[in-house]
Amino acid sequence: MENIPEISRFYGIIIKMYFNEHNPPHFHIEYQDYEAVMNIETGEVIGSISRRALNLVYDWLDQHRDELLENWKRIEERKPLNKIKPLD
Repeated sequence: MENIPEISRFYGIIIKMYFNEHNPPHFHIEYQDYEAVMNIETGEVIGSISRRALNLVYDWLDQHRDELLENWKRIEERKPLNKIKPLD
């Protein structure tokens, strides 16, 4: 099983999910020198990220929320994560 946490990448934004995480369901965002965590269900952000990148991540979240929640379920079941398409 691959444990590479990167599940998507677009416009220089890297989206990661890690095993051994805590609720609520969330993913990690890396962009340039910024790092943030986004709640999948509410879109709440902890950390710092540029407004431009954040808007792109919100668009991506809207397109892929179900897939992200499926990956969270896979984390809980200790199954490999699925890659998710970049922002359209």
